[in-house]
Amino acid sequence: MSATGARARVRAELTREITEAARRQLATEGAAALSLRAVARELGMASSAVYRYFPSRDELITRLIVEAYDTLGAAVEEAEAAAPRADLRARFRTACRAVRTWALAHPHEYALVYGSPVPGYAAPQVTIGPASRVGEVLCRIVVDGLAHGVLEPGGPEQTLEPGIAERMGLPEGAALNARAILVWTSLFGLVSFELFGHTHNVVARHEAFFDTAVEQWADLVGVP
Repeated sequence: MSATGARARVRAELTREITEAARRQLATEGAAALSLRAVARELGMASSAVYRYFPSRDELITRLIVEAYDTLGAAVEEAEAAAPRADLRARFRTACRAVRTWALAHPHEYALVYGSPVPGYAAPQVTIGPASRVGEVLCRIVVDGLAHGVLEPGGPEQTLEPGIAERMGLPEGAALNARAILVWTSLFGLVSFELFGHTHNVVARHEAFFDTAVEQWADLVGVP
């Protein structure tokens, strides 16, 4: 291996170690208290060394956010891809369940991207693509239903920002878009309420309640 290749491997490994340490700190201290100096102390590194990999706290937070979105997106994509292509209901059900499963298994990462905003942090453009992955899976199910004539676009409805429907493959200005957005926000709203304890001592069986909600969302969109 060349010297350049060896340096690249070392850099990649140290970047991974820094990110993992930051993720552990995220779980114990929360995103607002995330500190490059604390990460450096845990790894036994000088603060200046960590700053060579992540020049600011915000860059480290961005890395954690992108990884969280990408991990969630990959989990949903993999689960949905395993469902029969012609069974839109199974694909929809599987994708929604994958969101909840991932959130329960990664509560701190979920809280980072769907919980309270980190004070003083503004998410950059690079987070938009990863954040869209779950929505794109749900939209593909809707688009496939439209293509096969089993979903109806409905009457005129101006819900989405200009260009969004075209990018997602949805019909421009259709009432179906509003229902799809309602399902997307309801999905993450219900998962967030469960994860953050808002439905504890209210909902007796969360999994059964969630599955019932998924079926109602599918009905709302018209998924057969």
